[in-house]
Amino acid sequence: MSQVSRRKVLYIPGYDPFHPRRYRELYRKEGAAQAAISGYDLALRKGDTPYSWVVDAKMDGAEVTSDVEVLVWSDIVSSSMDASIPATYAQMARTAWTYIGSGALFRLMRLRQGPVIAALYPVVFLILQAVAAALLGWGAGATVAWCVGLLPSGISFDVTAKILGVIAGGAVAWGALRWFKAKDAKIFAYYLMHDYAFSARWKGANPPELEVRMAQFGDKITEALASGSDEVLVVGHSSGAHLAVSVLADLIRAGRVPEGRLAFLSLGQVVPMVSFLPEANRLRADLHLMSAQELIPWVDITAPGDGCAFALCDPVAVSGVAPENQVWPLVLSAAFTKTLSPERWQELKRRYFRLHFQYLCAFDRPGAYDYFRITAGPITLADRFEGRSPSPSRLTAPVNRFTAMAA
Repeated sequence: MSQVSRRKVLYIPGYDPFHPRRYRELYRKEGAAQAAISGYDLALRKGDTPYSWVVDAKMDGAEVTSDVEVLVWSDIVSSSMDASIPATYAQMARTAWTYIGSGALFRLMRLRQGPVIAALYPVVFLILQAVAAALLGWGAGATVAWCVGLLPSGISFDVTAKILGVIAGGAVAWGALRWFKAKDAKIFAYYLMHDYAFSARWKGANPPELEVRMAQFGDKITEALASGSDEVLVVGHSSGAHLAVSVLADLIRAGRVPEGRLAFLSLGQVVPMVSFLPEANRLRADLHLMSAQELIPWVDITAPGDGCAFALCDPVAVSGVAPENQVWPLVLSAAFTKTLSPERWQELKRRYFRLHFQYLCAFDRPGAYDYFRITAGPITLADRFEGRSPSPSRLTAPVNRFTAMAA
């Protein structure tokens, strides 16, 4: 078993517009909680870059230093979310047509209902908001028109009343839509709509600016491999999981991966939301390559309690691109109902967005999966999960209509 004293962790977030300091503070808070529960020591200090921090751990009789760095693409996310209200509704129509017209939505429903419901959620809420705004506008317009019509005059005010009613109604409807958008931090309708639209716009292909950023991520990983760390661990969460798959596949093709130094942990992946789209040829080829290579161990952690992830769905197999000699990923469950206390589970089980981040948080009853042992402990990812069987509940049946892969 390989002993780790120095580790480099490169974390790729999902579709998230927030500053990377959010992940540092989350690690600080939840790491301290997990250390208190599990009986080890974690201390954080400033890293060498604005988006990194260093973890000094005393764990399992060993002292380990882990340099954790966030690979940032939040600026690209923020730019994609900078859409007006009409543009967002146009995105909604385009995204719905992409998933429904291609048949991807109906095939995704054969996997897990949770993420499909999450995909429909912003559509339903945006439509309800539009209907509510229209009703408020109609009510305001009718009221104004009626009031103007009551004014004493020898001249008919019918046309004037109608014009003023339309103006007032339009102003109220627009104000209602703006109010709904301002409150989206609690509803997430606009946020989720932009998320799904980001992939749907290119029908599963990556936009050019994201491809450039992913190449930079690859350079970061190469630098980390040259730093002398005992393990370089790439962590991809949510949408960051499929970005990591493509980045790592590119490194393998370029011959930039030494044996036994690099590992990949995917958390709460939503790969099928992209790989089931017609133009996701690049991602499907990358999944195919990553599933049979021998250089990078790949462990995929999800949980049925996470309604935003394709829990226990083998992302390679369900996408229809698994080779006969498939080895990866090792699909395991974080089993929230077992690793969280009943009280904690009751508190979190309806907080769907929060549960999607539970993989990065403390567990009351940690099992084989402990984010802080994996990222700051003395055992490599490969050794930690060596010999483990995949979850018996995992889904492997290929249901994707589109299986073409980039050459």
